[in-house]
Amino acid sequence: MKIEGIVAVVTGGASGLGLASARQLLAKGARVAIADLPSSPGEQVARELGANARFVGADITDEAQTQQVFDAAEEWGPLGALVHCAGRGGPLRIVDKEGRPGSIELYESIVRINLIGTFNVLRLAAVRMARREPVEGERGVCVLTASVAAYEGQIGQVPYASSKAGVVGLTLVAARDLASRGIRVCTIAPGVFDTPMLNRLSEDQRNALGSAVPHPSRLGRAEEYAALALHIIENSFLNGETIRLDGALRMPPR
Repeated sequence: MKIEGIVAVVTGGASGLGLASARQLLAKGARVAIADLPSSPGEQVARELGANARFVGADITDEAQTQQVFDAAEEWGPLGALVHCAGRGGPLRIVDKEGRPGSIELYESIVRINLIGTFNVLRLAAVRMARREPVEGERGVCVLTASVAAYEGQIGQVPYASSKAGVVGLTLVAARDLASRGIRVCTIAPGVFDTPMLNRLSEDQRNALGSAVPHPSRLGRAEEYAALALHIIENSFLNGETIRLDGALRMPPR
């Protein structure tokens, strides 16, 4: 799909992977609606990005709020692309240090945001895309975000790994489901990236994570995620695939 002139939605677009994706889409001539939490700096980000960007505060697990994001995007025209980066992490042990069971509330919250939120955004985007007139056989492209934790979750990542494994499992089925409507679905599974999610770590911890990557031995850059997201949109034969973006990293147990 040609990016110039399309309308796109980027969730989690106020920072990190989403912001980098929004910037690169805009640079290629797209119009971009950024969705992020109302408490995020999304309004300021959209102003800085220019007239072809707009911000809509939304909780991606809320249908009405997410519909408002797509409504705002379609003021420009039919929706052509989705880059879904919104999500969260959070440590949780199955049995905590005091011998108590891990929090079911925290587990449910992370799975709800990362997995159910992904399905909510995907289904609402697909309905909009399905109404679009096909261009060279395509109506839309959805790029989702998983994690290498889907394959090698570390100790303490039970809810995060579960939710991201769910996104991986969703990808091929969604692509097959939406194929008849001319909509492609792919997922990116990033390794360790220099994003706000790592801000809670010390510089030494961040350096240690980067040095564990075989090559290049550093943290991934948000711009590298965005470059792959745009390639997926542009490459019409990429469909139903989860692509690891991790410098050949395989995570250890801890």
